[in-house]
Amino acid sequence: MNRDDFLAIALVLTFATLVTAHVAIVAGLFGVRPRKRAALAFFVAPLAPYWGFRAGMRFRAVLWVTTAIAYAVLRVVATLG
Repeated sequence: MNRDDFLAIALVLTFATLVTAHVAIVAGLFGVRPRKRAALAFFVAPLAPYWGFRAGMRFRAVLWVTTAIAYAVLRVVATLG
C-alpha cells in the first residue's frame, strides 16, 4: 500500500466518522428542547458539537471535533502531496 492509498482510505474513514457523529448529535438534539436546534445544527455543522456538548453528548461532540480536525489535516496533506 502506498501513500496515496493510505490517504484515500484515511479520508474516507474520517469523513464517514464525521458524518456519523454529526447525524448522531442531530438525532440526539431532536430529543432535547428546543427542537429547532436540531434542524439548525443539521445545516450549520459547527453548531452540532457545541449544542451536543451542552446537551450532555460529550463523547459525540468530542468525536465530531476530533474527526473534523483529522479530516482537515488529511485534506491539506493530500492536496500538498
